[in-house]
Amino acid sequence: MGFLLSKSMDQNLKKQQEFMLLNARVQMERQILMQNEMRERQMAMQIAWSREFIKYYGTFFGLAALGLTVGAVKRRKPGLFVPVVPLSMILAYQLDMAYGTLIHRMRDEAESIMVSEADRLSLPHGTPTFEGIEKVRRAKYHLPPLPEK
Repeated sequence: MGFLLSKSMDQNLKKQQEFMLLNARVQMERQILMQNEMRERQMAMQIAWSREFIKYYGTFFGLAALGLTVGAVKRRKPGLFVPVVPLSMILAYQLDMAYGTLIHRMRDEAESIMVSEADRLSLPHGTPTFEGIEKVRRAKYHLPPLPEK
């Protein structure tokens, strides 16, 4: 009788562990999907910001370039035209960010860094652990330390 009860409890325990594992997996997949969704939204906002910035900066650049060119020609001082060079570089960068391939090049470079220069990416004091975070939390709120394993 005890053997049958023990066998039934073992089966229930295994089913419960499998369920918990499946549940943890589904929860992690949801977390990954949510984080990716947030990352995509942030990137879309950055690109949208760049496109909106281009409208205002492009207008400023056009007026400034026209005014500086007219001033340089009228006064016969080519030095007045010099500010157009750095302003045009800023415009080119923003255009590349908003409509060009800058995002793709940045992603490729980031992947290259992750492969060939992974040591540059390590956090000071390493990756946070549950125990480390819990120790800080308990110290902050004056809670007793966790029991040893």
